[in-house]
This record gives sequence, C-alpha cells and structure tokens, in this order.
Amino acid sequence: MKEELYIRRCLELAGLGGGSVSPNPMVGALVVYKDEIIGQGYHKAYGLSHAEPNAINSVEDKTLLKDSVLYVNLEPCSHWGKTPPCADLIANSGIRRVVISNTDPNPKVFGGGIKILKDAGIEVITGVLEKEGRELNKRFFSRHEKNRPYIILKWAQTLDGFMDIDRREGSIEPYWITNDALKLWVHKQRAMEDCILVGKNTIINDNPRLNVRHYYGSNPIRMTIDRELTIPKDCFFMDNTQKTIIFNSIKDFVDGEITYVKLDFEKKVLDQIIHYIYNDIKASSLIVEGGRFTLMEFMNKNLWDEANVLVGNKFFKKGLLSPKNLLERKPMEKILFGEDWIEKYINK
Repeated sequence: MKEELYIRRCLELAGLGGGSVSPNPMVGALVVYKDEIIGQGYHKAYGLSHAEPNAINSVEDKTLLKDSVLYVNLEPCSHWGKTPPCADLIANSGIRRVVISNTDPNPKVFGGGIKILKDAGIEVITGVLEKEGRELNKRFFSRHEKNRPYIILKWAQTLDGFMDIDRREGSIEPYWITNDALKLWVHKQRAMEDCILVGKNTIINDNPRLNVRHYYGSNPIRMTIDRELTIPKDCFFMDNTQKTIIFNSIKDFVDGEITYVKLDFEKKVLDQIIHYIYNDIKASSLIVEGGRFTLMEFMNKNLWDEANVLVGNKFFKKGLLSPKNLLERKPMEKILFGEDWIEKYINK
C-alpha cells in the first residue's frame, strides 16, 4: 500500500530526532502530490518547529497543497506549547487529506488535532503502521499512558551466566565481557535515552563514565543511589562533566553539574526516584545498567518495559550471577554482533 510506504518514510524521518526531542515525540511528515513527495520535514529538537510545518514550509509551490496529501506518524498537536498548534496550520493550508499512524495519547491533544482537521472538512485516515509508530515513540506513550518513563534494563553476562567477576577478596580489576561492536551499540542506546542509573557498588567497582563516547549525541543524565554518600570523589561519576543526580538520605544540594536529591528511605525508594524523573526533570526514559541488586529491585517490582541482555562469548566460571532468571520469558529477538549477541525482552 502506498499509504504504508509514505508512513514508513515518516517514521524514518522521525527517527532522526531521536535523542534530541524528549519529552516530545519523534515525528516526521511528508507532503505528497500525485505520488510525488514535494515536501518533507521532521521535529529536530525540543522547542523547535514540529514536523508538519517543516514539511509544509518546504513545499516550493504552495498552490499544489490543495491537491496534496499530508502523511504524518502522529496526530498533529492542537494546543499551544513552545510552538503554535500544527492542526490549525494544516487546516488553513489547503490540504484536504491527512494520513496518520498514531493518535496522540497526550491529554492536551488526544483526538483534538483530528477534530480540528475534520471540522475543517479534511479527510483523515488513522492507524497506518500503528504498531511501528508505537514502537518508535514507546517513550512518549509510556509517559502519557503509564505516567512514568520508559524503563530499559541492561546488563552484560558471560555464556555461563555471570555479570561480574568474583570480588569477595576485594578485587577492583577492570574487565569487559562483550566485543567492541557491542560497545558501539551501548553508546548509541545511551545517546537515545534521557537518564541512566547504576548502583553505588557498580560505580566503585567499575568506575564507569556513563557518557556517550563511541557514538554521536548527548550524554544521558547519570544517576545512582548512594544512601550515605560514600562514593569516592575521584570516580568518573563525580567528575562534574555532565548532569549527575545522586539519590541519598542526607541532603538536597547542587554542586555544579551534580544534584543531590534527598529521599525518605523508610518509604518506597524506587517510587520516589520514578516520580522525580517523571515530574521534576520531566524525562521520558531511563536505562538501568546495574548492578545486580538494583536490577533485581526494578524486576521484583515489575518496573520495566524492555530488557537488553548482552551475552559475551566467554566464561568466568565463578563470580556474580546475572538476574536473567527473573525475566521468566523467552527473548523476543536475538541480534548477533560477531560471536556476541543481544537478547531483547519485552515486558507485556
């Protein structure tokens, strides 16, 4: 179907905004005149113009709009935010047919954009590649349907199921389980997500930077739970080079790029963290990279949407076992990277 072909192109364009538009959705749009694309655009960054005006404004001959079809992967907005309502622009553009993948779950829109278009006499088609559209904007849908960020669990493990070496004798030696190709994938994922959280012991044992070095894009906001503030100041996590949040029991304080957020550890800690991410910093996604205890806390409370298990072609024979058994399901997908692979799980 031609409609699916054009919506698929919208999804490709929308994906170009990944890592830059949150908490907005990724949106791409096409203007098609007699089976020829005469305009296209996408939402490039939060606060900038949306996909629909970018596509319409790219059309050189505006007299063709009255005989053109607009394709867009998400219902045009109907409210004022940082930009004017896209639905009003379309209604006044002369376009008489609009094809949409997903309706907008944002309560400020939620059918309002489609109503404006229909009231203007525009034919509206919805639901084209709806599943693919939801997958692309899974973070946005989680934010508005679950009232929390989209949560991704991620860890690496060996063929014999270990995610760390044996540290009972106080070893702090560095190690790497998977290959360089998977390292690139990890950094690409970081560039796509808003926040990344690891446990205190992971910071002390592995001294991770938790930034984007082997891909392009912005660094996620680093987070950890350090109840008594015991992380050494010489760790990369404390280097003040990117936004960092430390959940603790002692103080609320800001030190450069580091924000200390005091929690009540007598209450549900993860609920407080999720509330802070969703309400205070309005982030739409969170990677939980470990360690085992932190991952298990999220899994036991069923606070996860997706799990990516990176499997390296090596054996530790002893050490810290991964929490994979808690997933209690088969992977939806297995992606090969040379001799290593990723197992992807979805929490439905």
